[in-house]
Amino acid sequence: MKIINDSALTFLCSADPIFADIIKTYGTPPSWSRPQGFETLCKIILEQQVSLESGKAAFDKLSNDIQEFSPEFIAKMSTEEMRKCTVSRQKSGYLIGLANAILEQKFSLNFSDQIDADHCKNYLMSIKGIGPWTAEVYLLFAMQLPDIYPNGDIALINTIKELWQAKNAAEALIKSAEWSPHRSAASFILWHYYLSKRGRTSPM
Repeated sequence: MKIINDSALTFLCSADPIFADIIKTYGTPPSWSRPQGFETLCKIILEQQVSLESGKAAFDKLSNDIQEFSPEFIAKMSTEEMRKCTVSRQKSGYLIGLANAILEQKFSLNFSDQIDADHCKNYLMSIKGIGPWTAEVYLLFAMQLPDIYPNGDIALINTIKELWQAKNAAEALIKSAEWSPHRSAASFILWHYYLSKRGRTSPM
């Protein structure tokens, strides 16, 4: 089921008129998604703590430098080769470590359809370089799980501060609990609001 659906929209608009106002003003947000797998997870890692443009630029340069974006080819790269693609030394280590974990069959991205969000989040975070934000963004965009709020996302925090006068990230997280079990749709609506006000179209 898509994150943006009639059930989720009805629930959120009934729970808080601010959601209805956003949709009335800016329209229904797209059902953003990314394919599951190694490539997407690497791209999210590259987007950590930088602008989306910077993360995409590093990903594109890296993609153009290898025959195939796969664990086999990433594992063969050196830190120096990745640095030439504007990937930091730290993130180079994360990508190579992830690739090796998959090749050594210590980690897999072949999740069951009956996945438990907390279990999957903790499993993803067992890999060095994957923190809560990275895991939650993967669960949201790649796994399309319905009740994910990427705590720590600056755009979401700033939007909740603006619309509900939250003072900080902790208060934003508390506010997001009111939108369960449709926190993913709520996140999409708030990103849509944030991006529309700035003339942009995609959060990822």
